[in-house]
Amino acid sequence: MCGIVAYVGAKPVRGVLLDGLKRLEYRGYDSSGVAIVDGGRAYLARAVGKVAALEQKVDADQPEGHSGIAHTRWATHGKPTEANAHPHADCSSQLFVVHNGIIENYQQLKKKLSAQGHTFRSETDTEVLAHLIERAYAGDLPAAVQKALLEVTGTFGIAVLHLAHPGQIVMARRGSPIVLGVGDGETLAASDVAALAQHTDQVVYLEDNEVATLSSGDFSITTLQNQAVSRAATTIDYGRDAADRGAYPHFMLKEIFEQPEAIENALRGRLDHSEAVAKLGGLEAVMDRLKQARHLIIVSCGTSYYAGLYARYVFEALTDLAVETELASEFRYRKLNLRQNTVVLAISQSGETADTLAALREAKRKGALTLGLVNVVGSSIARETHAGIYCHAGMEIGVASTKSFTSQVTLLTLMALLLGRGRDLSYEEGAAILRGLENIPDQMREVLKQSEAIGQLAQKYSGAEHFLYIGRKYQYPIALEGALKLKEIAYIHAEAYAAGEMKHGPIALIDPSFPTMALAPEDASYQKIVSNIQEIRARDGQILAVTTEGNSKLGSMADDIIFVPRNHEILTPLLTVLPLQLFAYHCAVLRGCDVDKPRNLAKSVTVE
Repeated sequence: MCGIVAYVGAKPVRGVLLDGLKRLEYRGYDSSGVAIVDGGRAYLARAVGKVAALEQKVDADQPEGHSGIAHTRWATHGKPTEANAHPHADCSSQLFVVHNGIIENYQQLKKKLSAQGHTFRSETDTEVLAHLIERAYAGDLPAAVQKALLEVTGTFGIAVLHLAHPGQIVMARRGSPIVLGVGDGETLAASDVAALAQHTDQVVYLEDNEVATLSSGDFSITTLQNQAVSRAATTIDYGRDAADRGAYPHFMLKEIFEQPEAIENALRGRLDHSEAVAKLGGLEAVMDRLKQARHLIIVSCGTSYYAGLYARYVFEALTDLAVETELASEFRYRKLNLRQNTVVLAISQSGETADTLAALREAKRKGALTLGLVNVVGSSIARETHAGIYCHAGMEIGVASTKSFTSQVTLLTLMALLLGRGRDLSYEEGAAILRGLENIPDQMREVLKQSEAIGQLAQKYSGAEHFLYIGRKYQYPIALEGALKLKEIAYIHAEAYAAGEMKHGPIALIDPSFPTMALAPEDASYQKIVSNIQEIRARDGQILAVTTEGNSKLGSMADDIIFVPRNHEILTPLLTVLPLQLFAYHCAVLRGCDVDKPRNLAKSVTVE
């Protein structure tokens, strides 16, 4: 959730660090700081709030130097204060540490270190790392980091800087991502590739319990036990302008409008019309096991969980698999009775979601075949699953996921199609889905043309403090996702229900001040959702409906209607979700909310 940036090279380091922190702001944070080796002195600056507050301090001080570390903190242990902000220093203020993760045994370590004379200045768990490394240091910084981390229980992604080693930074990870960037005469590191993309497209991902030593244009990797590791750099495909908004006022709006291209990228090279099937190269190595599969468990969190709920309906429709969708945060705490030939599919935009990683590892321990669906190449889930698929949605900066969600939905449909065609799904049905998928990008463009009109609807409804979202079958997960978006960025309390549950309690909430967003495309469940709309109308509830073009029958029941093009019932959620994203976005803007960086949230949840 926090952000790390480190740099060794020829450039003035303060600009590189501050720029990197700005590119990580979307991850969520409440304070920030930098440590720089400036000639023969160590420069430290920290600030509460936005990176802009830190930038003012650093610009006023004008520190020189060509190596440094920086951090954005999301408070876990200790309040968001300047004293608790990273970097943290040792007793002599010569060694500095930034840290993502949680040190589970920090209280025991702190008690021991205090008894040995170490002085603590913060409430954080991170500060024990600085003192542990200080105690282990005998002139060799990488060796001191290795020795210190062997005493640590918990998760960490760290960067360590020492005044006596101005051309060296030491990185390490366990359970919290660290990626190295290799440039011309410079080496960088960060917790997210977004901080590196402006400088290089050559990256190296650290694995758990590895330590990297950075110098100008070079690096070396060892294990915590000091065994050498050889790993070549890989090329990232993010453009250097991927983290720029361009003409859009917010990243979220830019990414909403990037969805047609994201779906085209998700489909490119993956459709086989001759066999009416999907081609997913990432699954080829395990196809024999997939053909034997009888049980699919999908694990994920947040928006990815709702993509998984959608997938449950699709896999059940297109295959003979028994399918479950589980919250990853609960999955590993249950007694897992995995039946034979079980497949566990982990979905995560970042590929680093801590709860999803933990669920994945538990499934592997129980002998399941594990698959991953992620957007970030080289991420932990991508590396730890037996096989998987990349979304290729491009970098997503807005905290509220949009194009990653629709890319996930698209790839999950292709995966279900692939498995279904290997079982009893007919050629005709497979061909119909492929045709529908190819139409989706242009149909999305038609929906996005309604952004201004949806903004006008948002003016009508943005003053509501409560909102109900309802849907049936494939539209139920979309209702959940729409309500989540309204909560995340507009701070409006929104409930989502399977529409058939209305009479089982939620209808008691309906009154003229509690509007409903009803997902009512003309599909197999249309008449049922119409009955639910009539029930709400009978209780004077306002109705904002999303339906398919040409449907004139809702005019007498709904206060306002948004139309989407017609497509296959399974694929219509890719269209109905767009108005919900736009509606939440416009409501948030009208309410004066920080759309790209909503309060209390982070883009990548890397701690449980």
